[in-house]
Amino acid sequence: MRKTILTLLPFLLLSLSSCGDTLNKGQKGAGIGAASGALLGQAIGRNTEATLIGAAVGTMLGYIVGNEMDKYDRQQLNYAYETGPSGQSTAWRNPDSGNSYQVTPQPAYANPSRPEAPCRRAEIMATIDGKAERTYTTACRNNVGEWELRN
Repeated sequence: MRKTILTLLPFLLLSLSSCGDTLNKGQKGAGIGAASGALLGQAIGRNTEATLIGAAVGTMLGYIVGNEMDKYDRQQLNYAYETGPSGQSTAWRNPDSGNSYQVTPQPAYANPSRPEAPCRRAEIMATIDGKAERTYTTACRNNVGEWELRN
């Protein structure tokens, strides 16, 4: 079993890294964590049960670590929608990924389906891996007070 995992590990890591934008950071972290955990579990326990436990723990830890990298950007975006003056930009740079963002929210308006939950349209300038992109999106406040992107 250990030999099989050692043989398959490079292919798994290569396939995860080549997925590009199809997987989010949490999913990539989960895949890498699963492979690493399975390898470590097999090395320590030298049986199938240890390998499966290692894979499960690695999946969970990898997802948590990968997802936290995205969480920072979501927090900053929520802050821009919540406190950003209309027509004025809020900018940040993700310390983990190096990606930078500039969000310019517009005035809030009533959500037709939920009048108690306002919406805001915003222009987002994102520089990801050195490539700048501009997009326009709308976010509406959800039941717990956070802004959720609509489009």
